[in-house]
Amino acid sequence: MSDYLAIYLRDQHALGVTWRALARRARDHNKGSGLGEALAQVADGIAEDVRTFEDIMRRLGVRPSRVKVALAAAAERTGRLKRNGRWVSYSPLSRFLELEALAMGIEGKKILWHTLGELAGLRDRLPDTDFDELLGRAARQRQTLEPFRREAGLEAFAAKA
Repeated sequence: MSDYLAIYLRDQHALGVTWRALARRARDHNKGSGLGEALAQVADGIAEDVRTFEDIMRRLGVRPSRVKVALAAAAERTGRLKRNGRWVSYSPLSRFLELEALAMGIEGKKILWHTLGELAGLRDRLPDTDFDELLGRAARQRQTLEPFRREAGLEAFAAKA
């Protein structure tokens, strides 16, 4: 296996752990609503994707990088410090930015599964990994969030600070 693939896997793993944390945080901020239920479903799916990814890494003999995971987690936490139109509370902009970031992460995950299956040749090396199902799951996650992302954007940009 190429050193480049191992580096790529470690980088993508750190990002996946970050998206998982973001999905869980967004879920917790929106409990008791339709969005909260959708985020719970997506957060569970992202957690399953991370487990699948870790299994792929294990089977290829690539260990996750604790340093990269820690740096990605720190970057995600630092990102929370940005202004959201309110000093200490969750705002409509906070909700939109979380959903927007999750949408970008899911789109990136679709690219990731394609890259691993096709460009890195893992579809042949790991024939029991269903890359088509992983791509489909990412598409379903995106479809689940899209109406809420759109609604949150309309609310955030129509809101008065």
